[in-house]
Amino acid sequence: MGKTIQMLKVGVLGAGHLGKIHLRLLNDSKKYELIGFYDADSTNGEKVSKEFGYTYFAKLEDLMNAVDVVDIVTPTLSHYECAKQAIEKGKHIFIEKPITHTLEEANSLLTLEQEYNVKGQVGHVERFNPAFTAVKHAIKDPMFIESHRLAEFNPRGTDVPVVLDLMIHDIDAILSVVNSEVVQVNASGVSVISQSPDIANARLEFENGCVANLTASRISLKNMRKSRFFQKDAYISVDFLEKKVEVVKMKDAPKEPGDFDMILQNAEGIKKQIYFENPSIETNNAILDELDSFAEAIENNSTPVVSLKQGTQALKVALQIIAAFNPKKI
Repeated sequence: MGKTIQMLKVGVLGAGHLGKIHLRLLNDSKKYELIGFYDADSTNGEKVSKEFGYTYFAKLEDLMNAVDVVDIVTPTLSHYECAKQAIEKGKHIFIEKPITHTLEEANSLLTLEQEYNVKGQVGHVERFNPAFTAVKHAIKDPMFIESHRLAEFNPRGTDVPVVLDLMIHDIDAILSVVNSEVVQVNASGVSVISQSPDIANARLEFENGCVANLTASRISLKNMRKSRFFQKDAYISVDFLEKKVEVVKMKDAPKEPGDFDMILQNAEGIKKQIYFENPSIETNNAILDELDSFAEAIENNSTPVVSLKQGTQALKVALQIIAAFNPKKI
């Protein structure tokens, strides 16, 4: 008989659009026991409880005292206080992206995480996108990256710049495959309908010479979430929206190519054979996977897939991009 894994008791903070998704998935998860949730809006809390049957806690402290893990799905401005309170009670925290509102808050959580010996994970869900996980192992030392994340307008999320709302997904994904420090940031952002920028472009230069060009918009006529990675002898395209990938690789051409081999020859006469790889992409629920992976990190005492440190690094670069905007264009 295998050992029995005790389910982790979890509570959710925030019962908005995403919070309700987390509640449903945690309720179905085999790794968590959903104890209940807290929402600052008691009317909404009671409504959600009545509609779905989840236990509503009128007091935040009461919920925290009853669980092992606190899942923070509240507005970004409240992330820090919620996380700080949970950690100081010795609770593990899953916290939606961005990790906090300021870098100072994020660094404070890193200190608290160490001090109280708890684990934390940030909800950068694209790390669990099956298209990205299918090819991440093949992305090695990319030297140019181009990323587009375009969304149709949705009032939800417009309280923060598009960089923190959308682009931060791609910032985190890029930082996870480029093993180097960002040394230069150039960016521009334009406010069209919101008080903060709705469309932004950033160019990140890394110490190892890699360059990443990122575009994010929340006022597009169509949705797009695509990143392309260029590296020595390979081109890899990841479509996060359609969950598709393209992997084009090159190798030295055989001395006697076959009739259907695709061969390129450069100016120096070097011949390369082009070939395609088609990694299998498994259907999944990325949010459930990220939540379950956090439970596994707690069970195995291992580093979470998206640690608080990595979430802090993504926030740091996002804030550098925002700081680089030309004020006249905002």
